[in-house]
Amino acid sequence: MADVVPLPDGAGPEAFRRMVAGWLEAQLAGPFAHLRGIADLCRDMDERRRFERALGAARLGCVGWPAQYGGRDLGLDEQLIFAEEYARAGAPNRIAHVGVELAGPTILAHGTADQKARFLPRIAAGEDIWCQGYSEPNAGSDLANVQTRAVLAEGRWRIEGQKVWTSIAQASDWCFVLCRTEPGSKGSKGLSYILAPMRQPGVVVRPIRQMTGETEFNEVFFDGAIAEERDVVGAPGDGWRVAMDTLALERGVSTFGQQMLFRSQLETLIETAKANGKAADPAIRRRIADAWAGLQIMRQHALRMLETETPGLEAMVFKLYWSSWRQQVGELSMDVLGQAGEVADAGGDFPLLTSLFLQSRAETIYAGSSEIQRNIIAEQGLGLPREPRPAR
Repeated sequence: MADVVPLPDGAGPEAFRRMVAGWLEAQLAGPFAHLRGIADLCRDMDERRRFERALGAARLGCVGWPAQYGGRDLGLDEQLIFAEEYARAGAPNRIAHVGVELAGPTILAHGTADQKARFLPRIAAGEDIWCQGYSEPNAGSDLANVQTRAVLAEGRWRIEGQKVWTSIAQASDWCFVLCRTEPGSKGSKGLSYILAPMRQPGVVVRPIRQMTGETEFNEVFFDGAIAEERDVVGAPGDGWRVAMDTLALERGVSTFGQQMLFRSQLETLIETAKANGKAADPAIRRRIADAWAGLQIMRQHALRMLETETPGLEAMVFKLYWSSWRQQVGELSMDVLGQAGEVADAGGDFPLLTSLFLQSRAETIYAGSSEIQRNIIAEQGLGLPREPRPAR
């Protein structure tokens, strides 16, 4: 296991960059070489957990968190550097993403001192993996329609209901569950944000196989699952506000690591086009240039979003932009690959660019469908009136 990597007092961002790049190279050329370049979140799960613990031991798992909870107390510049270097090194997609980027910061912002002390050090150390209990069969984009319920009795919450499209649930130790705790409440009222352990008899996880062959998503059934009364984040009934703050975190620093992944995939696309002759096609060259320009726009937009104290319209537009961009790149990938993109190898795996195309089909649906995002932009961002419903 890696030890804490120190930095001299007063070391600047570039010294931190060199340290992170050196540490990652040492790990991914050494004990974790077999994990380099892995994108499938469900592959080599035990080894991925070991890598998360190595990051935690080096205090690189949550570099912006307070030192008392396992972080380094570093600022935005260093957080961006870590995200960029992590992606540049070809490190595996982090299975701790939900805990590090969503659950942890939410607990930091809204949790009690007890919750911070119990949960945050274990997330930073890579000991606990988290998942997000939001979407339901009848409450995907319409999150305020959640029907999973929790009843408080004898100091414990008893949870009943179903969640779906829950990433990494099969490997998770904890889940933050948005559920209805006030009988008769509707919409965003009467919801609570409850932290529930996943490894208990009242929780059943069923993986959902995607067309890529991966099983990142899951159905999760809560049948009398138990959570402690003290493990509500915020006050009971205040879950909607906390949940919206969690969603806002999805537009944060982690987007830069995502963009580095996009850049790597675009570079693979360009090299493929050069190798198979498709780069000689003027239409393909123009689409590649458009994709590269779009990636630069995405980076500048993300920087502006992070520099804004309370991102509004910028954050609303961002998800719509990147998911549409990625679908266009996915379609371009298939045009560059041609028939070769339709053939899997002996193990049933498609080429990287084929997987990009298949994955991109869902990206205008999850984390807020494009249709819902456009409504949010129109109503909340631009202040446009809702279209009146026709009279019956």
